[in-house]
Amino acid sequence: MAIAYFYFHAELNHFLPRHHKQVRISHVFGEKASIKDMIESLGVPHPEVDSINVNGEYVNFSYIVSDGDTINVYPISARNVIIPSVSVLPKPLSIIRFVLDIHLGKLATSLRLLGFDTLYRNDYEDDKLAQISSSQARILLTRDKGLLMRSLVAYGYYVRNTNPQQQILEVLQRFDLFELISPFKRCLRCNGLLESVDKQSIIEQVPEKVQSQIDQFQRCQDCDRIYWKGSHYERLQQFIDGVLNSQKGE
Repeated sequence: MAIAYFYFHAELNHFLPRHHKQVRISHVFGEKASIKDMIESLGVPHPEVDSINVNGEYVNFSYIVSDGDTINVYPISARNVIIPSVSVLPKPLSIIRFVLDIHLGKLATSLRLLGFDTLYRNDYEDDKLAQISSSQARILLTRDKGLLMRSLVAYGYYVRNTNPQQQILEVLQRFDLFELISPFKRCLRCNGLLESVDKQSIIEQVPEKVQSQIDQFQRCQDCDRIYWKGSHYERLQQFIDGVLNSQKGE
């Protein structure tokens, strides 16, 4: 039998049993295994890992663990204090797009409200979520760490918070998205893009009270849902203002 010594840093400790957090983990193993497989066997999904240092040298996921190795595993937040020579994260996406699991419906609505391309259905199976994330280069957001461990998933993140209002701030901070916020451009129901539409062309699709009070409308290019600035608009704008103010520390 062989033994390797693991240290998991910062938020990676979230995935470890309470008695292992912030301490050295002595991992006994028999057959040789890649460092990726060994990290995930200890509970940490590979998309959460930014860099791995073995005996003072940075390695990639294909490294085969040897007896006596001392292994430090870092998340991306560790770049505030270290600059790794090798990162195991894939290249940054040129376009930020998301796909969310069944547990994150309210987060999906918030992301769409802020203008982010966000796929969500409450009947997506795990296989489908992993396939969409891979084939469309979408960041998979989930509350299921087992889903993140699927080999197909290159871009993914485990959402720590359970409160939807905290979840949106967590995701915006993790992916540095505050400057990309562009609200009221996507359909909250289907994710389609909105377009301005002539009032007379949709007049019969809105309530009579709205017909007499509102002149500007938008329509979803995919599902044809109509949007206008009613009482709900003020509530949504307050939410957006709260998100933007959180970035400023207000």
